[in-house]
Amino acid sequence: MTACGGSAPTKTGGVGTARPGDRLASTADIAVGSGKLIDLPGNAQLLLVQPSEGQFRAFNPTCPHVGSLVNPPARGVITCPLHGSTFDASSGAVTKGPAPRGLTEVAITRSGGDLLLA
Repeated sequence: MTACGGSAPTKTGGVGTARPGDRLASTADIAVGSGKLIDLPGNAQLLLVQPSEGQFRAFNPTCPHVGSLVNPPARGVITCPLHGSTFDASSGAVTKGPAPRGLTEVAITRSGGDLLLA
């Protein structure tokens, strides 16, 4: 907490100042059926997931309900720890509210063993 009662700065979802072609992670860092929040330039984060073997997706990890960061998937489900919204790890679609819509997908590409921002 800061002296004035506000909270300290936190990372936000989205790509921040990352640019197309920037390396995000190694494919080996993202286990099948799981995912990982990664730090990006500009105080931002991105959620990388591998819902099935060789299928990689990226989402803005900001829950569309009130803006908290979601957790990486467990058993194919991404969960917001604040109010319990859940999202499908393969599509980002909301599966249980109160979130009014799914997570925003971020385009990525694969180059050999690396995942890059598209």
